[in-house]
Amino acid sequence: MAMQPEVSVVVPNYNHAPYLAQRIDSVLAQTCQDFELILLDDCSTDDSRAVIERYRGHPRVAHIVCNERNGGSVFQQWDRGIALARGRYVWIAESDDWCEPSLLDTLLAGMRGDPDCAISYCQTSAVADDGRILWQSGHPRLSERVDGAEFIRKYLSRVSIYNASMALWRRDLYPRIPRDFTGYRMCGDWMFWIALAQLGNVHISGKVLSYFRRHGPSSVSAQVYGSGENFLEEMQVYGWMYGRGLIGDREYNTAFKKKYREFWRARRQIAPELRERVRAQFARPASPKTPLLSIRAGLWWRALRGRA
Repeated sequence: MAMQPEVSVVVPNYNHAPYLAQRIDSVLAQTCQDFELILLDDCSTDDSRAVIERYRGHPRVAHIVCNERNGGSVFQQWDRGIALARGRYVWIAESDDWCEPSLLDTLLAGMRGDPDCAISYCQTSAVADDGRILWQSGHPRLSERVDGAEFIRKYLSRVSIYNASMALWRRDLYPRIPRDFTGYRMCGDWMFWIALAQLGNVHISGKVLSYFRRHGPSSVSAQVYGSGENFLEEMQVYGWMYGRGLIGDREYNTAFKKKYREFWRARRQIAPELRERVRAQFARPASPKTPLLSIRAGLWWRALRGRA
């Protein structure tokens, strides 16, 4: 592996021992074999290290890095893995997901056709622990290239890259991306894709090539969403996008209305102190054209009629 690989595959893991072998094996089974594999473990308390050690010495495995203390953020693990990467492109292959063997070849074809392409991504199936397909992402075209600014307005204002396993991106652009995304618990990847899309075009494949596990209520992400913390991060990102002109009043107000309705429905399950912080954030919309009183009145009226 002395020559530069075309792709660096980074697998950041924390306590996903039951799924880790399927993840790694699905990477190693790619029809495109021009890649290096970087395996990271963030001080897992399960058998993850034992699973990872089985791949030590594999010709595609370039690095195995195991933290002695948990870093507290998967996005800091991304940063660490990318620092080790040598490939022209990077694929963050999340440790509990898996994929079809043609994923890399499909995404690389989208990249190679456009020297200004920053991201190439496919569609994903969200899969429950019992194997049920909960939902699938989709795109109306089999293959399409979109200008980065248009992509942010049309797609990233409502999230279309649901997790990192769906996407391939250019490593040479990484130094130009602010490291703000590493400070988020839930929305760091969203911030990352927004920053990256500002630097080039985006290729979208309509093929469903990735499988995204959605775990039960005990998972870290479920706990964060259940706590209401997601509203703080999500509205912070929307405000950031609006303040930089990446989305306009229409996109911002559509997102604000949707998130306010979600908060209204969940408000009684959120701890009082956090509920007040979220409420205060919604009380100060970034857009002066946000019809806050109208949104509130509509929800109060629905509540009075027993529909909210």
